[in-house]
Amino acid sequence: MSLELQINNDIKEAMKAKDRIRLEALRGVKKEVLEAKTAKGAAEEISDADVMKIVQKMVKQRKDAAELFASQNREDLAEKELAEVEAISVYLPAQMTQEELVPVVKTIIEKVGATSMKEMGKVMGVASKELAGKADGKDISAVVKQLLG
Repeated sequence: MSLELQINNDIKEAMKAKDRIRLEALRGVKKEVLEAKTAKGAAEEISDADVMKIVQKMVKQRKDAAELFASQNREDLAEKELAEVEAISVYLPAQMTQEELVPVVKTIIEKVGATSMKEMGKVMGVASKELAGKADGKDISAVVKQLLG
């Protein structure tokens, strides 16, 4: 079953269970998927990898919004955003921990031949491609800075 079909089925289940937060989050994902399918020049079918990118983008947006709301003492809105993150992040592969990232990034640094912070862009380019979907860009960046700095 494709990821898109799984999300559609989960929307139905959330409706039956009257789980408003999950339903709202999944409808948001479905909306983004439909927009991607109908965008100019887009193929009519969308791959699971494309759906995964959409989900990753939405998780990042919600985490950023939750941080912003928390910094403005709007805990109610921050909690809602984090609940939506939980609801849609089940469609993503397990994220790598900081400890798991260090050896992978070390290998990438050796492969690229980076020796200083000036070459962080090279490392980030390769690391972002290799670790797409497995780790958040902020986490990758933090590890690269730690190892090059």
